[in-house]
Amino acid sequence: MKPLRLFSPALFVGLAAALGQKSTVNFNGTGTLLASSGVPVQIMVEQDDWPAVLRVCDDLAMDFGRVTGTNGSVTLISNGTAPSLNSSVIFNATGKTSYRMSSSSYGKGGVIIAGTVGNSSIIDRLVREGKIDVSAIEGTWEAYTSLMVANPMKGVGQAMIIAGSDRRGTVYGLYSVSEQIGVSPWYYWADSPPQKHDSIHAANVTTVQGSPSVKYRGFFINDEAPALTGYVDAKFPPSQYGPGFNADLYKTIFELLLRLRANYLWPAQWNSMFNVDDARSQPLADEYGIVMGTSHTEPMDRATKEWNVFGEGPWQWNINNESIYPFFVEGAERAKPYETLLTMGMRGSGDTALGSGIETDLLENVVAAQTEILASIWGNASVQNPDVVPQLWCLYKEVQGYYQAGMTVPEYITLLWTDDNFGNIRRLPLANETDRSGGAGVYYHFDYVGDPRDYKWINTVQLQKTWEQMHLAYERDAKRIWIVNVGDLKPLEQPISHFMDLAYDISIWDHDSVPTWLEMWAAREFGSAVAAQTAAVMGNYSIAAGRRKYELVDPTTYSLVDYNEADRVLGQWEAMQAAAQSIMDSLPAATQPAFFEMVYHPVTAGYVYYDIMISVAKNNLYAEQGRNSANTMAQHVLDQFSHDHELTVQYNTLLDGKWAHMMDQTHIGYKYWQQPMRQSLPALSYVQTMERSLAGDMSVTIQNMNGTVPGDDMYHTLSSNSLTFTPFDPYGVSSQWIDIFSMGTIAFDWNITSNGSFVSFTQQGGTISPNSSDVRIYATVDWENCPPGSGMVMINISSSEPMDTLYAKQTEYGTQYSMPQLMLPYNHTALPSTLSSNSFVESDGYISIELEHYSSITSNSTDVSYNVIPGLSRTLSGITLFPVTADTQTTTAGPALEYNLYTFTNATAGNNVSVTIVTTTSINTIPERPLKYAVQLDDQAPQTVQYITDQPAGALPVNWDTAISNSAWTSSTNFTYTGAGEHTLKVWALEPALVLNTAWIDLGGIRPSYLGPPESYRSA
Repeated sequence: MKPLRLFSPALFVGLAAALGQKSTVNFNGTGTLLASSGVPVQIMVEQDDWPAVLRVCDDLAMDFGRVTGTNGSVTLISNGTAPSLNSSVIFNATGKTSYRMSSSSYGKGGVIIAGTVGNSSIIDRLVREGKIDVSAIEGTWEAYTSLMVANPMKGVGQAMIIAGSDRRGTVYGLYSVSEQIGVSPWYYWADSPPQKHDSIHAANVTTVQGSPSVKYRGFFINDEAPALTGYVDAKFPPSQYGPGFNADLYKTIFELLLRLRANYLWPAQWNSMFNVDDARSQPLADEYGIVMGTSHTEPMDRATKEWNVFGEGPWQWNINNESIYPFFVEGAERAKPYETLLTMGMRGSGDTALGSGIETDLLENVVAAQTEILASIWGNASVQNPDVVPQLWCLYKEVQGYYQAGMTVPEYITLLWTDDNFGNIRRLPLANETDRSGGAGVYYHFDYVGDPRDYKWINTVQLQKTWEQMHLAYERDAKRIWIVNVGDLKPLEQPISHFMDLAYDISIWDHDSVPTWLEMWAAREFGSAVAAQTAAVMGNYSIAAGRRKYELVDPTTYSLVDYNEADRVLGQWEAMQAAAQSIMDSLPAATQPAFFEMVYHPVTAGYVYYDIMISVAKNNLYAEQGRNSANTMAQHVLDQFSHDHELTVQYNTLLDGKWAHMMDQTHIGYKYWQQPMRQSLPALSYVQTMERSLAGDMSVTIQNMNGTVPGDDMYHTLSSNSLTFTPFDPYGVSSQWIDIFSMGTIAFDWNITSNGSFVSFTQQGGTISPNSSDVRIYATVDWENCPPGSGMVMINISSSEPMDTLYAKQTEYGTQYSMPQLMLPYNHTALPSTLSSNSFVESDGYISIELEHYSSITSNSTDVSYNVIPGLSRTLSGITLFPVTADTQTTTAGPALEYNLYTFTNATAGNNVSVTIVTTTSINTIPERPLKYAVQLDDQAPQTVQYITDQPAGALPVNWDTAISNSAWTSSTNFTYTGAGEHTLKVWALEPALVLNTAWIDLGGIRPSYLGPPESYRSA
């Protein structure tokens, strides 16, 4: 069932809306005045409420000041006794001595009363008096209600009441107001400027925000060198044991998490120890209301480095459990006073496998010992209650193999399933696993160090992929824990926000919600005036950056000659960068740093990176072709290499170096999976411009061809002086290019003539000197005047240059070559008047289809249907079955996507046609139901394709590394080709969670490229 869409960009007009939150305040003057310039809001809270709540009341008072220019006041209501809960660590870390705040203004604005049910006598009294109803939230997890109440307490005529079911429920209710009035969760970590408003009013509405979709929602700071560690080294004093990952750093991270409506953290661990580096960190997290944990490879609340510093002997349970056991005991005892989610199990040293094989007995022994420790500290009943002593076992990499081999895991331990480190969940609960009291969750990645390449520079997260995978996880009951690896935290602000919004309330974000989410996000961060433009840029960026991780893009990735692929891709990046630049230039100075960090830098750095790689490829090709411009292209690469550095410096020095070293990550020069130690360009080639080519001064090449004429090369017949275009027809590309360039030492005039009057050229003559830019001319066929049928047009390209000597006259095209000729074949074909509508038409020996463009859907089922997910693709979109919990489909009962085709290629004996289907990189999450589709051409038997082959012992699927590098699975099926005319292609998704992207029908003309041929012409 499609969820109700509660939000739209129209809400930004006159109203306030936090992302994923119901609106309770406005700026259009309706309702009760809360604050205005010079008139502070009054926030009242009981002093005995949770420190987390009291601290956020302070934040809210300051947030009003950020928006209106006048801080609010905070009044602590007490019964004359000292506060009952300890806030000493908050006061130590923040420098505060009290939560009371007074405003310098003499005016008094509206009142907000906040409190936690059962922990605030004010809220409890209002409940008893019947003035507020908390029945919908009482006893639930992290819920709150907000409403206007008359005469809530003596001297207060009207107040906004925020009542939380627990401490974080109240915190989220308060921070919702902060976000609605115009303070982004990223005001510190991404420098988003507060919006400015003259007045803020409370609407007379009652809202109930229920428990979050996912109980524990958070992120893992990981792979944190060089960037975050460099930042910490520059900004915080070192600890006794290493970099200063201390409470002064973590307090900003705790606040960010809570403003994002998250509650859970795996702290940095490469070279730090959260509980040791600063004794304040763990109690500070608890006072803030953050649930602490440790990563998948750090059991019993002990950091990896703690064993390296304090442990004795090897980290091997089978030979050193006498030392490891007390190490576990100390971690559990240290965690007991605080809200902690304990990691169970054990991996090998340095996040490696525990052993060479699957040793289930060994790992069961480890978990049994850990359980024994916990029971001795908390008691057996508490340990077996996941709401009292929550525990997880992360099935990361080979650990999944232990579970598949039959390892017994107590049902109260949450099974934390993982992705493949590249955003594809590997396994989810089966039907017989959904009743476990500990439930299930997902450990997901936005950053990774490992095969086939690290990716830890800038954002390459495709938001549509995040939605598709996390929606699948939620629907399959993996919803107790969602934790995402975010690397250095910056610069992944946007995907982190999206992930946390999904985790908080996934019901309001459906399959096509990403564009709406992006526009709302952009409005929050940069203002509604640029929201639509920014959302469009970042929507395009999501596709472009998601096509292939930057670290895997090299000069060979995109084709320079086939389908204009490299130029088309680079053109898309250039257009994005121009749009980002235009938006940046339109913004006020206060907004530009945030826009630079979250939009301008990733878009511009991405464009520069792609320009470097594609320009290196051009340089190498141009040198091979003998172009003088090879040297110019080499210089362009060097200039862009410098530009890449300048962008790094600009980021690191922004705002007087606030984020120093945050962009130190190397990203150019990968040779294997690990990061390069220094930026280094791919090899450049140079030509000797002081010497003339053996084939003269002028050379010519054409689209879809590496060869040049005059002269010899490996791409055309020796001494032929002729190149042949890909055939022109009315249903393919409208024009093809010709490059004319210098490979000599003197200037020449050039001229184009042809024997076809219906062929035109964008330029027919000119002059090129040795230092001139190459000239690109486009040849176009005028189909209205082209004769019917097939034919060939001959194009002559002649040159003339000074003939001062006999040698010059004799060697205008070198000593053994002659004037270059181009052959332009054409097929002036026509479609029959009876052609079915929405038919894809063959050109250049292929048909390419974006599978969302089906002609029709045939189905005998009402239980499932196809939905399009815009942007979930390397090119356009994904199309997939809903609901994702549906049964396996068949070709007889399941819905089929139908595509009308028309071909011109004639059949010969034994002719086959190949149909290639491109899907997203999703992998099998149900071992007994591997992802598969069926495909049929005309009336031939449907063929079922199971394109992913799983491997045992937790290993990744066969050819996973190729698919993940290419950001797509491709699989091909052959059919008998019956000849020219109308045909029908049918495609069935036989499993939900399979996402279809494109289809290529190869009639013998498909050429190598990364993205495949562009989509074919479709009839009306």
